[in-house]
Amino acid sequence: MSANRPNIDTRAKEEKLVLAAMAGNERAFEALYRLYQPSLLRFSFRLCGDDTLARDAVQDAWMLTLRSMKQVFPPHTFRARVFKAVRWRTFDHIRRRGKNAGEELFEESVADESSEVWATGDQLIRLIKALPVDEGEALSLFYLEDLSVAEIAAIQEVPSGTVKSRLARARGRLKQQIEPPDYNSEAPKNGPNHGPSSDRVKLEIVK
Repeated sequence: MSANRPNIDTRAKEEKLVLAAMAGNERAFEALYRLYQPSLLRFSFRLCGDDTLARDAVQDAWMLTLRSMKQVFPPHTFRARVFKAVRWRTFDHIRRRGKNAGEELFEESVADESSEVWATGDQLIRLIKALPVDEGEALSLFYLEDLSVAEIAAIQEVPSGTVKSRLARARGRLKQQIEPPDYNSEAPKNGPNHGPSSDRVKLEIVK
């Protein structure tokens, strides 16, 4: 699990912003927008591979989220709610353009849980694109956006056990493909706010 996963204090501050936004505080909602916008753009882009489509989908999702702030919901679920809105709006835009959002590119494989798997951020992003959409989505949310298994389950509308299985299968596929990182090569520019990353991510087994 990522060492950068938000701590309890950070989550508590986010939840205070959510409560304020639900009470009609526009500045609190703007703060949430600034906080989540980069991650949401990355997430949408990884689903669709199109910068313009991703921006349109995220903007639509924010409009839906703004309207939903009048509802009463537990503030700790906001992260999952906004990522879920982006997921569905992205798929809606993909369908309108006639793209296939669920093409499976690999045969089923099982992770070898006896050894560690490491990848640079750039390797992870490239390989996520080649995974079946549900597995790539789960891997992206867990390792790159630091969402919990429970939050991903809410976003994907599946049981937590299904998310764990997807992470395990994806980990196995990535293990077969990861090559040693070339630190002398220029990082690819793959979309909004990706940024080059040579930091290695440990793909730990999720239990």
